[in-house]
Amino acid sequence: MPTTRVPDQTGRALTALDHRIESVTGHSVDQLWEHRDRGLLDAPRARLVDVHRSLVQAETSVTFYRVLLNRLSSGEFLIDKALFARIDRTVGQLKDAVAARGECEREVLAALEPVKAAARTHGPAATQEMTAPDIAALLAIAQGAKLHEHLLTQRLSVVTASGARIAYGQLQRLDEAGLVERDTSHPVHAGQPVTLTDAGRAALSGSRRTSLPIAPAHRAGAWPPALAADARGTTAARRH
Repeated sequence: MPTTRVPDQTGRALTALDHRIESVTGHSVDQLWEHRDRGLLDAPRARLVDVHRSLVQAETSVTFYRVLLNRLSSGEFLIDKALFARIDRTVGQLKDAVAARGECEREVLAALEPVKAAARTHGPAATQEMTAPDIAALLAIAQGAKLHEHLLTQRLSVVTASGARIAYGQLQRLDEAGLVERDTSHPVHAGQPVTLTDAGRAALSGSRRTSLPIAPAHRAGAWPPALAADARGTTAARRH
C-alpha cells in the first residue's frame, strides 16, 4: 500500500527528499527554513530552501487531489454523469500535480549538488587549513559552549563557558567542516549545547602539535634571555 506522508507539527507537508536534505546539510528542514527567513544561509543553501518550498507546495497539491479523488469514489455522492466528469477532471488534476512534483524534485536534487560539493570540500582536508580564530573557537567550545538566540534581536551566537562569544557564521563553518555538533533537542532560546566532534578534537590536537613553540614569559625586571646571553658572553670575553 502507498505510504501517506503526514504533515509535521508545523503543518508542512513532508517530502521524499527531506531526509536527504537533512543528511547533507546537517540541519533539520525546519531549521533551514527558519535560517532562510532570517538571511543566515549562503547562496547555495538559500537556493535549496527556495526550491524545497516549491516541492512542499507541489506535495500539498498532490495530497489535496488524492484525498479529493478518494472522497469522490467513496460512495458519498450520487453516481451519475456529473460524478464521472468530476472524477475525470480530478484525475487529470492529480496527474498534473504529480508531474509538477516530479519537476520540483529534480530542481531540489540539482540544488543539492553544490551543497554536497561544498561539504566534501570542507571535509577532513579543510581541517588542515584552520585559521587561528578557528583554533581559538574550538579551544573555547571544548570548555563548554551553547548556541543562544537573543530574545529581542533574534540573532544567534555561541556563548562559551569563559564568557566569550563566537559568531554564528563561524559556528556554521565549523559545523560544515564536521568539527562541531549541536544538540538540537534543546531550543535555541534556552541554549543548544555545542560540542566538538571526534574530527574536531583530532584537528585541535593536530593544531597543538604543529603550532610554533611559544617563548617562555620572562619575569618583570629580568633581562630578556637573548640579552642575558649576550651579556654573559661579553663578560666572559673580558675575563680572557
